[in-house]
Amino acid sequence: MMTISDAPSVGDLLRTWRQRRRLSQLDLACEANISTRHLSFLETGRSRPSREMILHLAERLELPLRERNMMLVAAGFAPVFPERPLSDPALGAARRAVDLVLAGHAPYPALAVDRHWNLIAANETTQRLMAGAAPALLQPPVNVLRLSLHPDGLAPRIANLPEWRAHLLTRLARQVEITADPVLAALMEELKGYPVPASARPHTDYGGVVVPFRLMTDGGMLSFFSTTTVFGTPVDVTLSELALESFFPADPETAEALRAMATAR
Repeated sequence: MMTISDAPSVGDLLRTWRQRRRLSQLDLACEANISTRHLSFLETGRSRPSREMILHLAERLELPLRERNMMLVAAGFAPVFPERPLSDPALGAARRAVDLVLAGHAPYPALAVDRHWNLIAANETTQRLMAGAAPALLQPPVNVLRLSLHPDGLAPRIANLPEWRAHLLTRLARQVEITADPVLAALMEELKGYPVPASARPHTDYGGVVVPFRLMTDGGMLSFFSTTTVFGTPVDVTLSELALESFFPADPETAEALRAMATAR
């Protein structure tokens, strides 16, 4: 059990994040327009940073809002960035925006996920494509990466599983590097341990643009490319960690199949 004395100091956090960003003290000092000596004193605890200095350095280090709050608390200051559930009335406009994007993207699939890739919301098309996975994987909170790559999830139906798996793992590795989130790190190790069927073969038809997500369904092969949308300049931790994943048809056949599915409903 961690005690207050075991918790990292603000200097420890500052040094850890600087090293994680692969910056020398000189690099960060130049970026922040402070002296290397002063930065060294902050890291060793010989000087106590002001609230403004912590936020200034956190901005230069591109820290997530959650980590900026942790650094403030380590220095004895109150957190600056609130963290509210998406159901909070203060985030009502943001939640309505999410719902509008998801509904407006129909008949194409779209979903919203939190920082750990847990499903927050999804439109009806997405829910239909998720059907058929093992019930345990569809129990809330649904982790969409686990659902995608688990052998009892969508993996057996992903025609280009090796490429799609590599894409997701690369993206997740980048998130781990940026956030140092232990939950994401554990998720990545779990996903890397999932078997890839021996029958899976590399797929080289990328449509000349991007690696597609190719899913086998009762209505035939569907091929998508995806985009990610985040909130601009968020000052709430929840909003800063929310992402909307929108999938677009990568070929005319997929577009027609999705329109037919919507008409059938």
